[in-house]
Amino acid sequence: MKLNTLGLPVKETEVLVAELNILLANFQVYYQNLRGLHWNIRGKRFFDLHIKFEELYNDSQLKIDLIAERVLTLGGTPLHTFEDYVKNSKLPIGKNIHNDEEAISLIVNSLSHLLKIERVILNQASEINDEGTNAMMSDFISEQEKTIWMMSAWLEQEI
Repeated sequence: MKLNTLGLPVKETEVLVAELNILLANFQVYYQNLRGLHWNIRGKRFFDLHIKFEELYNDSQLKIDLIAERVLTLGGTPLHTFEDYVKNSKLPIGKNIHNDEEAISLIVNSLSHLLKIERVILNQASEINDEGTNAMMSDFISEQEKTIWMMSAWLEQEI
């Protein structure tokens, strides 16, 4: 088995990079959805949600950078065009959402989808002892699970 300079198997790392790029594309769509929610939210909960959506998109922007840098660290090239993002993302596009419950539901559904991708990456990283990617996914997962719980509570829904 051929190893790269990080001591990780080359072929398996290439597969992991591809999965990280899928996560990157989905995060970019999630980020843009959050920007749209931030700009377009209306109603009596405007002030609270406007601030919350800004907090979420700032956090997503940081995660996007971490994912892209991990792709580079592993020897890959991060996706970086809107064409690539739309082609590789499975998240719904949140266009013209003004309603608070619709906005929060989009966030919960998006985070649930991101979690599925992150768990695949977590398993792949564990199999090749890629602690860097593993740690990043673990951090993302625990934060997003908490956000889903809080957003579901706001919606008065069970997880």
